[in-house]
Amino acid sequence: MKGYKVRMNNDTPPARIVNKIALNERIIFALDFADPAQALGWVERLDGRIRFFKVGLQLFTAGWWPVVDAITARGNKVMLDLKFFDIPETVLRAVEQLHNHGVSLATIHGNDPIIRAAVAAKGDIGLLAVTVLTSFDEDDMRKMGLNGPVADLVGMRARKAVELGCDGVVCSALEVAGLRADLGAGFLAVTPGIRPADRSGGDDQRRIATPGAAIANGADHLVIGRPISTAADPLALIDIIQQEIAVALERRSKP
Repeated sequence: MKGYKVRMNNDTPPARIVNKIALNERIIFALDFADPAQALGWVERLDGRIRFFKVGLQLFTAGWWPVVDAITARGNKVMLDLKFFDIPETVLRAVEQLHNHGVSLATIHGNDPIIRAAVAAKGDIGLLAVTVLTSFDEDDMRKMGLNGPVADLVGMRARKAVELGCDGVVCSALEVAGLRADLGAGFLAVTPGIRPADRSGGDDQRRIATPGAAIANGADHLVIGRPISTAADPLALIDIIQQEIAVALERRSKP
């Protein structure tokens, strides 16, 4: 898996850090823009301060592979967040298309056959299974006829994904501590729904947490977009968030 040294050992105490990730790669900046030029302008603006960027459906369908290639050509990493979900053969062929573009992380949905197909094709790309979207809560579960807390569903899906060979999961920061206790430290936890303490509302995310809380719970990467892109001083906010991450990592590294 590109750029990661993860010790697959579920007996490792969850408080210990088992993967060495640079501070400027802890934040994955979400390039949630329809205009590729605007997105690449942000990549240039944040150059060096953030080295990991998320390309989702909106931007990918607007700019396709040239956007991804332009980001990686600057020495940055890309999380390609297309959340593949289809018949196994189609997912396998889709994941094969990710090679040779420098993609570091890619996301999938899926049941067992879909996950197995994606794992078979991933090569050295880090494959992340999306557990439950952070815009989803218990009210949504009840509307779908599901009982119980979201955390139980996240735990079930995460356990199966890791067992089948995924390198990590996407989940909210609220569930990370439970996943670490259950599954150990040998997988990546990528958490969207991150909101600085003074920017906790006003969008479609429901299961949210502050950067420090997410890292303290065991998150590896924090996906952050709008709080940074709409900030009066994005670079100053990044500095504050990275300081918060550093403090939480220091505390987490102690037995």
